[in-house]
Amino acid sequence: MLKQSRYIKMLIPSLRRFIVLFISCLLGLSTLFANPAPAQAFDNPSLLPEKQTPIIDLANFLPTLQEESLTEEIKEFEEETGWKLRILTQYDQTPGRAVKEYWNLNDQSVLLVADARGGNLLAFNVGDEVYNLLPRTFWVELQTRFGNMFYVEKNGENNAIAQSLETVKGCLAEGGCNVVPGLPQEQWILTLITSVVGGVVFGLAARPRKQDQIVAWQWALLLSPLWGILFIAFGIGPVVTRTAEWLPLLRNILGFMLGALVAYLTPIFNNESTHSEGKT
Repeated sequence: MLKQSRYIKMLIPSLRRFIVLFISCLLGLSTLFANPAPAQAFDNPSLLPEKQTPIIDLANFLPTLQEESLTEEIKEFEEETGWKLRILTQYDQTPGRAVKEYWNLNDQSVLLVADARGGNLLAFNVGDEVYNLLPRTFWVELQTRFGNMFYVEKNGENNAIAQSLETVKGCLAEGGCNVVPGLPQEQWILTLITSVVGGVVFGLAARPRKQDQIVAWQWALLLSPLWGILFIAFGIGPVVTRTAEWLPLLRNILGFMLGALVAYLTPIFNNESTHSEGKT
C-alpha cells in the first residue's frame, strides 16, 4: 500500500505536466487562427465595377452561370433577412478597403474574400451583429474546413466559395450556429482516433495490479482527466454538436471500447505466451 501511494505521488506531477503541455499546444494552435484575415489595407477603387453587384470576381474563380446564380441568391437572402453577404475574389490586384464604401458594409455584413496566394483560400470580414449569432470560432472552423488546400484542390475554388456561403446563409437563417454544421470524414476520423487512444489509456489504467484484482478502478479514476478529454471532449463532443446521425457516435463508442479491451487484455496474452515458453 505504501509503495502504491508513493507511485501515485510520483505519477501525479507527470500527469499534470502532460495536461498543461497538451492545453498549451492547443492554445498555441488556436492563436494562429484567432481572427479571420482582413482584406488588403489599401484603396484601389478603379478595380470596382460601375454597376452595383454583390460579387466582384477579379480572380475569375466563379463560372458565369454560377456567379449569376449566387448573385440572385444573395439578393433574395438580403431582401428576406436583412443580412448583407458579399464576395470578393482577388489574385494579383485588389480594391482593398474601397469595397467598404462601394458595398456600404455595416454591422450586418459578411464579406467573403477569396485569395489563392496564401495558405488558405478564404478569409472573412464580419460585422459586429453577425458575431452575436456566429462566434469567432465558427469563422475559424469555416475557414479551415472549406478554404484548406486539400478541399480546394478536390472541389475547386468556386465550390469552396459557394459551400462556405451556403453554410453562412443556413446558420443565419436558423438564428445562429456555434459550430459549422456537418461532420466531414477527415474530422470524424480524427474523433475516432482520439476515442481509440482514450480507450487505450483507460484500458492501461484499468489493468489489475493485485493478484485477486479484476479491474483497477482507482487507477482508471486517477487517469480519468486524460482519457475523459480524449474520448468525451475530442471524440464525442465534435460529433454530437455537428450532426444528429447516430452511426459516427456509435463507431466512436465502439472504438473506445475496443481500444480499452485490447490494452486491458494485452498483458494477459503476454503472460500466457511466457508461461507456454517456460513449460516448453
